[in-house]
Parts: sequence; structure tokens; C-alpha cells
Amino acid sequence: MTKTVPNAQSTAAALMLACLALALAACSSTVSREGSTAGSSQRIVSKPKYGATVQVQRGDTLYGLAFRNGIDFRDLASWNRINAPYTIYPGQSLRLYPSAGDRGSSSVAARPEATTQVPARPAPSATRATNPPAAPAIAPSPISSGFSWRWPADGAVIGRFSAGDASKQGVDIAGSSGQAVRAGADGVVVYSGGGLVGYGELVIIKHSESWLSAYGHNRKRLVNEGQNVKAGQQIAEMGRSGASRDMLHFEIRYNGKPVDPLQYLPRR
Repeated sequence: MTKTVPNAQSTAAALMLACLALALAACSSTVSREGSTAGSSQRIVSKPKYGATVQVQRGDTLYGLAFRNGIDFRDLASWNRINAPYTIYPGQSLRLYPSAGDRGSSSVAARPEATTQVPARPAPSATRATNPPAAPAIAPSPISSGFSWRWPADGAVIGRFSAGDASKQGVDIAGSSGQAVRAGADGVVVYSGGGLVGYGELVIIKHSESWLSAYGHNRKRLVNEGQNVKAGQQIAEMGRSGASRDMLHFEIRYNGKPVDPLQYLPRR
């Protein structure tokens, strides 16, 4: 029987296919680095306040209590096993942290730390006279909200946002008593009351599961909880409740955390 000897072209093609298969296998076994979560639907949970509780007072809502404590309302509800529509009652005690049985078992967990080891940078040569100047830090881009925000009131900005400063979690807009306060974007009113210390007469609007806006120091609130509002709709009259002058205190929060409103409002 005569053996068929493969020609050079078929041998080369077979080798190329084998190399390609090995390369694909290597790629499929590569471990992705944690932290590259662009496009991920995983939500980072709020930072618990272990040992802390809050007692519900008349007029409180779960949204309002979550807002006051800088916690995402979904986390506060989950930690206390409260389902939508998140009804709470005066005298009820709410934990500001998950129970021992819930820790680590939540389907939405805090982002784990990266485990990939970064090789140590070699020490600079002794012959180098000076170190090059450090590159200036680049401010992170704001998270897109998907909304076209509108200014909630006319007037000059007299107080700006400062991350980490509990007294500067939004912007203050000067105005006059009775001036119109308008919704910054479409949404539903989840709080309308005067029970949050430091905010006076306050309105909170939920725009999505992740985004809220707040309007404080009003003279009069014109909307009720559960009411749907449109961007630009008047929701209150400006005042000085809880403040020393007529102004609007305006906040935008993402997953319960304050963000700088000036990064989202149109330039003017």
C-alpha cells in the first residue's frame, strides 16, 4: 500500500490551526481583573453603620431615613426585611447595618478587592539627581445619570458642594421668599415633610432606582408623597425654614451618596 505524504502547504496549515487553538485556550483561562466593572450591573452596597439603629417617628419614611443617614434606600429596606412599597411605622426600630445572618449572603455585595499582585517597582538608580515631577491628578468623570437636569431655581449659587463635608452635600441657591422651586428631572415624590433636621421643609424626588434629588429650606411644599412630577414643574416655594436666609438647598444623590450637582446641571 502506498502512503500519502502530506505536502508542505497542508503541514503548514495544520501547524497554524494548532497554534491558534492553543492561543484561544490561553485567552479563555485568563483571570479578569476586579475593578474593570464598566458596564457591570453590580451595585456597590452602602457602608453599614454597625451597632446603629434609628427609631421611626411620626411622619418618617424609609426614603427620608435613608437620605438622612447617607444610605441607599434599597440597602436600608433589605437590612430590615422591608418590601416595597417600604411602609414603616412610628416606634419601629431600623438597623443601619445588615444582620449577622445576612452579611456576605446578599446577592448585591460590596466590590471585592483586587487580588492580582502588582510587581514591585525597582528602586531608582543612585545616579539620578532628582525625581521627575508627579503628574497632576485627573479628576474622575461624573457618573452619567441619563437625565437632562434642569436648574431647580433661579438665582446665584452661594454655597458649593464639598465631598466629605456633611454641611456641604449640595449647592445653595439664593432667592426670595415664595420664589418657585422646580423639579430637576422627571420622577416621583418619595418624601415631603419637615422631619429631617437641618433641611427645613424638604421635598425628595426619586428619578430612578439609583438617583434622588432633594430640595430644602422651602417656605411651602406643593407636592405630596407618591405624586409624579415632571422636570421644571413647581414643587415648592422658596423660603428659609431651617436656614438663616431665603434660599434653596439642592442635592443630587446616586445610590444614596451625594454627588456635585454642578457636574450635572447645565452651565449658565
